[in-house]
Amino acid sequence: MSRRVVRQSKFRHVFGQAAKADQAYEDIRVSKVTWDSSFCAVNPKFLAIIVEAGGGGAFIVLPLAKTGRVDKNHPLVTGHTAPVLDIDWCPHNDNVIASASDDTTIMVWQIPDYTPMRNITEPIITLEGHSKRVGILCWHPTARNVLLSAGSDNVIIIWNVGTGEVLLSLDDMHPDIIHSVCWNSNGSLLATTCKDKTLRIIDPRKGQVVAERARPHEGARPLRAVFTADGKLLSTGFSRMSERQLALWDPVGQATPGACARYFARSARSALPGGGRCPRGPKRSGKYPSGNSLAASPGNQQTSPALGVSLRGRWRAHHLLRDARLRLSQGPDAPQARSQPGPPEAEYLDPLLSPPLPPIPKSASWLLGPPGSPEQAAG
Repeated sequence: MSRRVVRQSKFRHVFGQAAKADQAYEDIRVSKVTWDSSFCAVNPKFLAIIVEAGGGGAFIVLPLAKTGRVDKNHPLVTGHTAPVLDIDWCPHNDNVIASASDDTTIMVWQIPDYTPMRNITEPIITLEGHSKRVGILCWHPTARNVLLSAGSDNVIIIWNVGTGEVLLSLDDMHPDIIHSVCWNSNGSLLATTCKDKTLRIIDPRKGQVVAERARPHEGARPLRAVFTADGKLLSTGFSRMSERQLALWDPVGQATPGACARYFARSARSALPGGGRCPRGPKRSGKYPSGNSLAASPGNQQTSPALGVSLRGRWRAHHLLRDARLRLSQGPDAPQARSQPGPPEAEYLDPLLSPPLPPIPKSASWLLGPPGSPEQAAG
């Protein structure tokens, strides 16, 4: 007697389910500011959420284990004179968080392990350097006390949080408002998107754009991009018909500006179709030859149609981007900074802090990149 084989659906877990009341956080007055950024940030200890507050900006910090209904009188982190636009936890210290505000300042806060009785109003340090509101924050992934900020003044500033000084200011890279900024896994490159519909890869030490792609998504709405653990770029945007898209890019030939190519995975399990064929499931627009990448045309003029995964649900693009970034960054080759013994403080110095680059000892080679990477071979 033959046994019946049941095929497992690939779309079994597409639709999520709401968490139970004892596993969720309720009665939080989330900020209604229309700035397009993440309203929350989480680390292994705490959950931080930007909330509504009178007389300025504030955010609430909750221990991860403290689920359920949140007391309306729960202490807040206050200090900004205008709404808070972005928050980001320090990757090297779970008790340190940075906040950016419409008042053009960045504040760095120390969060105690216990729940305070009153609002936290005194930051560790206040960073002032932008002329307009600051909407993007991003800590350096490997160098301690290095924080990146981007504002509506089209300027990217890299700070030494320990001293409050400006390490580097990139003020001539973007002609319009910056939508997103992201470090790569070892902190050697930046990926940025701008209102001019251009995806750029910037080497902050050289102060120049090493690769870029004009209009990676044809839609008029903002686009975002993040680095994956293996050095590729994941971008979200919209098509001309306002359909949400995800695209995976291979930044080839970074020595020459304009060589940013769209990446195709050969595996049918990938979210993007490859090999010139379209598997069942994701919708594909445009026809391309087989291969892993498609080089951009000279001069950054994109003449080929856009390719992406069309998402017709009600998911917000930046939520999808954060989820995908989390999944892609947890690969076996990703550097596990917290699970390995940290080198002495002096070995955390980034090239931005002490140019030219000092030789990094073998004991700290894990800071440079995954095992076997060109960065480690050079170190």
